[in-house]
Amino acid sequence: MTGAQVPERYRKPPQAPPTFTATPESLIKVTERLIAQSKSVQDKVVADNDASSATFRNVNLPMAVDDNTMALESHIIGFYQAVSTSKELRDASTEAEKMLDDFGIESSMREDVFKIVDAVLKKNEPLDPESRRLLEKDHKNFVRNGLNIPAGPKRDRFKEIKKRLSELSIEFQKTLNEENGGIWFTPQDLEGVPADVVNNLEKGTGENEGKIRLTFKYPDLFPTLKYAVSPDVRKKVFVDNENKCNTNVPLFKEAIELRDEAARLLGYENHAQFRIEDKMAKTTKTVDDFLGDLRKRLGPGGLKEIATLLKMKEEDLKARGKAQTFDGRYYLWDHRFYDRLLVEKDYEVDHEKIADYFPLQTTIRGMLHIFEEIFGLVFVELTGADRDAVSSSGNGKDIVWHEDVALFSVWDDEGEGSEFVGYLYLDLHPRDGKYGHAANFNLQPGFQVNSTTRRYPATALVCNFSKPTPKKPSLLQHDEVVTLFHELGHGIHDLVSRTTYSRFHGTNTVRDFVEAPSQMLENWCWDPAQLKALSKHYSYLSPDLAAAWKDGLPEAEKGNAAPEEQIPDALLEKLVRTKHVNAAMFNLRQLHFGIYDMTVHTPSSHDEVVKLDPTVLYNQLRHEIARLQGLEVDGKGWNWANGQSTFGHLIGGYDAGYYGYLYSQVYSADMFHSVFAKDPMNGKEGRRYRHTVLEKGGSREEMESLREFLGREPSTESFYKELGLN
Repeated sequence: MTGAQVPERYRKPPQAPPTFTATPESLIKVTERLIAQSKSVQDKVVADNDASSATFRNVNLPMAVDDNTMALESHIIGFYQAVSTSKELRDASTEAEKMLDDFGIESSMREDVFKIVDAVLKKNEPLDPESRRLLEKDHKNFVRNGLNIPAGPKRDRFKEIKKRLSELSIEFQKTLNEENGGIWFTPQDLEGVPADVVNNLEKGTGENEGKIRLTFKYPDLFPTLKYAVSPDVRKKVFVDNENKCNTNVPLFKEAIELRDEAARLLGYENHAQFRIEDKMAKTTKTVDDFLGDLRKRLGPGGLKEIATLLKMKEEDLKARGKAQTFDGRYYLWDHRFYDRLLVEKDYEVDHEKIADYFPLQTTIRGMLHIFEEIFGLVFVELTGADRDAVSSSGNGKDIVWHEDVALFSVWDDEGEGSEFVGYLYLDLHPRDGKYGHAANFNLQPGFQVNSTTRRYPATALVCNFSKPTPKKPSLLQHDEVVTLFHELGHGIHDLVSRTTYSRFHGTNTVRDFVEAPSQMLENWCWDPAQLKALSKHYSYLSPDLAAAWKDGLPEAEKGNAAPEEQIPDALLEKLVRTKHVNAAMFNLRQLHFGIYDMTVHTPSSHDEVVKLDPTVLYNQLRHEIARLQGLEVDGKGWNWANGQSTFGHLIGGYDAGYYGYLYSQVYSADMFHSVFAKDPMNGKEGRRYRHTVLEKGGSREEMESLREFLGREPSTESFYKELGLN
């Protein structure tokens, strides 16, 4: 809703949105203030208490309240490095995040605070369940940060490692965010790539006169790998993209060595054992068995799919008079191209035509409408004077970080009580220096201030969809519709959560569950009725776009009738049939990431990880698991690309946790097929899911939320059935 459509009860949020007016200097000053404030709280807790007087109320509560208030500013401080157009501000954000991380390490290794928290735990006073969980997590956090290591050289070394790991993570992600490489091609080189993509590329001057520059940003990269007719061009793009951040190679190697050393100092056999004990899987054996079983089940299907695609490649090269170039191999840079060709030929699905029905803005509105219906929410878009009205400064420009950003206030609908829920931001197009993937960022968590007052969350979707042009709006490929739905799923989780402490808010669950709510919502993108409701052919958006659409048609088709306003049923039926096309290969790719992650984090000795070559292992495992060919020849030359140097997940929190993407699908498939498959728009079940699972965040054991929602123990049956493996 916007403007005049908005009922009065949704016009005045009880809390202003955050502001984005920081300068490089102010970011550092605010960070220094937050650190000083937090340190004084910890000092006071120690000064005012001893083992006899220590209680949850005197010790843990003041620190939890400090965590709450600190998060209102600290999340945004770190967010600037992902979205700001100013290099100086991004650099200051990176520096500030390092200061906060260093302080976090110092705090988590304070023996004086640990002793008092330990005393509180031993008293075993009666507490509400969420406070009990907070106390146990606080205590465990100190132990996991080395306070069971005797004071002295070993503990000092552990602290040194923690600080260096923080630096490595920040530097690695900064390299990814700031990456701005590209390749100059002639227009002829890019034969087959959609004109919309080619026309948007930078035009060359001087020595590059007559050429166009292809970047490694998703809206350039993926269409080129999918549509470029020339295998040499696809190969060049693929190999250069894998090597775009090679300065990250030594950082990654250092990180896996340091993680292993730290885990051994704590008494664990390896880093994965340390990371997984607190997750749903609990043990590395559970994870290895799950991944190994899946690999065994998927392997034959993967080989069958490759055989089909290889035959298609041979026929394609023959048809183009290039039969002599066929060498019987299926390369990594072949896959997006022939996967797309297979879908077009065997399933008669043209993804470009489908994208015409999913203009970004109408698709978002449709998605938000679905979430309104299922979860009992209302989204009110804030523009112009409405932004000024909600801004604490009276200036609506202060409450967004870039002019492209859309902002919504989110409310409960009447049935849920018409209460305020929080703020949702959408930042959807690529720009220099911006985070390069699709993700949801919490800007401010929600929490209970006191018995009568709540603090409401603010959350942001940061994506990289193509920009609109004068002749076309931004159009989403179907896989981008799925991505948008997935990330919005994280955003909804973040918004509707209602926890006492910010520590457990929203997506602050264990990593091998956090993806499940978003993965479950992806199913709506394969439901014909939901897709139909989301769709609207872009030519219906304005007379100018209708004329541009007609102009773009081949001469022979210009007399044809206008397209249907919503996606035709026949096209939908064909699209839905492609859901599991080459699914074994897709999941084997995910398995490669998960098994690689586990392998580098489970060496049998520290010496083994020191001798390990992460590049060679990355390429060898991909070849063995996904069965796709790279530049290696006869089992030699495995160091041709450094894919791990672009793999931000393994540095940014998913270390020994990437398996979680597949593992949480077990839960998402079970929830969807057990509860929503018959009627995806069942608002009663949607609200039950909202209150049972999403609202709880990480405030209780995730398994408890699942059991309550399903009414039984979770099962793997739906997961394997979905993959056709049961």
